[in-house]
Amino acid sequence: MSLADLRREYNLAGLRRSDLEADPLVQFQKWFEQASGARASGRLRKFFVTFYKSLLALAGNPPPDVNAMTLATADKQGRPSARVILLKGVDERGFIFFTNYESRKAQELMENPQAALVFYWTDLERQVCIAGEVSRLSREESEAYFMTRPRGSRLAAWASKQSEILRDRAMLEEKWKQVEAQYPGEEVPMPPYWGGYVLSPTCIEFWQGRPSRMHDRFRYSKQPDRTWRLERLSP
Repeated sequence: MSLADLRREYNLAGLRRSDLEADPLVQFQKWFEQASGARASGRLRKFFVTFYKSLLALAGNPPPDVNAMTLATADKQGRPSARVILLKGVDERGFIFFTNYESRKAQELMENPQAALVFYWTDLERQVCIAGEVSRLSREESEAYFMTRPRGSRLAAWASKQSEILRDRAMLEEKWKQVEAQYPGEEVPMPPYWGGYVLSPTCIEFWQGRPSRMHDRFRYSKQPDRTWRLERLSP
């Protein structure tokens, strides 16, 4: 089968204006809860989602990371890059994630704070596309989150000079051993070059797959008075 022959139909549900909350962040929370199985918008959808997750479990595959999102950034010349990272919080400020402040994405965010996020929940046939400006969290808030991470993840923040060139895997593992010896207990402090960001959205689009590529798309745009304008978009 060629790549051109790979396709699917989207038949699970539709999306109407009346389904949407006035606040897109509230709407995002609603969809996120449905994607994580915490909420279902109907018995039929709940059945299909439960059935899908049961098949994954029987196959020995864990459910997909519902908090996985693509982060797209661009440098000062406008050259883009993208990668999948994990959402670690959402509140009235926006969407929160954490990383090494010396990484490629952090460098690009310093040069150009405009960025975009995309969530794709295949079992619900949904996407959420977000654009806005990114700013750093306070060190206190970053440290509070850092201390909730597993010990191995905290050690990795010290061992990895993210995005730097490595001679080989052995070099990375040797650094890990050094850090593990330096911090033998549970007390592993946050590196000074590590922390969080929040993307404050100016535009959020909700996409629901429909048959024959006649998808439902609704876009929230932030207005000067900080209210949100909601519009249906052509698929």
